[in-house]
Amino acid sequence: MKEKPNEWVSIADLMAGTMAVVMLLLVVAVLQNQYAAIKHKQELAQSAVTKQQRLGMILADIKRSFDEHGASNLVSFDMQANKMTLKDNVFARGSACVTEQAQVAFESVEPEIVRYLQQVQSGQIVVEGYTDNLPVEKPVVDFARFCTVYDDNYTLSAARAREARKLLTNTLDANAARRVVVAGFGDSRPLPGVDPGDSRNRRVEVSFSM
Repeated sequence: MKEKPNEWVSIADLMAGTMAVVMLLLVVAVLQNQYAAIKHKQELAQSAVTKQQRLGMILADIKRSFDEHGASNLVSFDMQANKMTLKDNVFARGSACVTEQAQVAFESVEPEIVRYLQQVQSGQIVVEGYTDNLPVEKPVVDFARFCTVYDDNYTLSAARAREARKLLTNTLDANAARRVVVAGFGDSRPLPGVDPGDSRNRRVEVSFSM
């Protein structure tokens, strides 16, 4: 006598097949998400490399322009840190006024500053002023002569950063200029390994951030 087909066996087989298909779809979905995440990371990394390459080329052009104008003594460059440092001789002694030579040199690099802000839409320029630790003996109040008034190193460093910012933003529109920010740190951050009273600490650092 033949055994009757057990409908429960058929249903169990159908359910097992359905579960296998669902599990397969889940595995495919997970793999697709992982692939998308990896691809996104690769795209971000490539984008960062591209931005870094653009910035490197712009900084090289800025350096070349300073060299061509005989103003290489005014600035130093750290390409790895995406930074240029304005030395003390950019400014008049004990003043925030920019020297004529520095003004001419910076006018020549304005196109590069514009190009950086255009090509790196998320980019920002941070201008930071620093001084040595020699105290200000008496307040400076002659704005016409010193381009600022100050009674301590923090105020002087901020004023120099402000004047450096003016050099960089001279031809920028208002929206682009907002991406160039300033800060003054006075004598609180001497150069590593340099005596706090050393004149090399009197500087303005311009960092290009991506």
